[in-house]
Amino acid sequence: MVIDFEPFKPINKSLYLCDNKFHVQDLKELLENEDVFGFIVVDGNGALYGTLQGNSREIVHKFTVELPKKHGRGGQSSVRFARLRVEKRHNYLRKVAEVCTQVFITDNKPNVSGLVLAGSADFKNDLFQSEMFDPRLKAKVLKIVDVSYGGENGFNQAVELAQECLSNVKFVQEKKILSKFFEEISTDSGLVVFGVHDTMKVLETGAIETLLLYENLDLHRLVLKNKEDESTNIIYLATDQLADPKHYRDPVTRAELETVESIQLSEWIAENYVNFGASLQFITDKSSEGFQFVKGFGGIGGFLRYKVDVDKFDADDHEEDLEDDFI
Repeated sequence: MVIDFEPFKPINKSLYLCDNKFHVQDLKELLENEDVFGFIVVDGNGALYGTLQGNSREIVHKFTVELPKKHGRGGQSSVRFARLRVEKRHNYLRKVAEVCTQVFITDNKPNVSGLVLAGSADFKNDLFQSEMFDPRLKAKVLKIVDVSYGGENGFNQAVELAQECLSNVKFVQEKKILSKFFEEISTDSGLVVFGVHDTMKVLETGAIETLLLYENLDLHRLVLKNKEDESTNIIYLATDQLADPKHYRDPVTRAELETVESIQLSEWIAENYVNFGASLQFITDKSSEGFQFVKGFGGIGGFLRYKVDVDKFDADDHEEDLEDDFI
């Protein structure tokens, strides 16, 4: 069987390996990183605007500039040349700031989670301190880095230098969203759900606004068919439960159940969550909040758009089972 998988974002990495397994780390990273970070690389030769999402880098816009050099001649002309040089630099900085707004502002709000300013001269610092720099973007600046080059090479170097900073941003965002999740639970607001069975039932109703999923969740989604009455049922099993034969027999009639479909739950969710109108947030167990979410709440949950009576789902399922018994 041949599987043709086309990434929904470009992967800027090539591999040539002779191995007995598929290397899908870069594909997983595409799914795990939805945050977009903006980069501005500015020096005396021009400016480049790029974005980074996961391992996908994209150059959004760039332009070059010719600025007058410092003039070594004396006399009255030196003052005039100095004035022209300052004026040219000011106009260049204005253009850099204006393009920043055009590129990184959409619908009157920033379209990136954070900004990194980079360059080999003082332009990056002048831009950050300038009143021409949009305040909405200034608030998004995470780091200012010195790079040895301009253009695309400077962009690549800036990405490497900012990696730790970007990781910290994701770590803080994760702690923030989980703190809100635990707060909703403590106040019994009814606006969150957790546990694989409840979460999946509510997801299918379209009530989940933001789905939280542990990145290494060890669960499989199995669709089982009863060979006697052709009915189907969905169950969720850990890897070490897949070989247990008791899961493949009807608990009441002891009829044999046939596996129609078996897939990693995280993979199924990544492919289908958009169909239920939800957004997806991957969670790690590297923070205390993330560890608690994985160990105490099953590594899966979500924020609801409105209150849902989860117990009613269980009651309805029970009534359906009773009706089936009398058919």
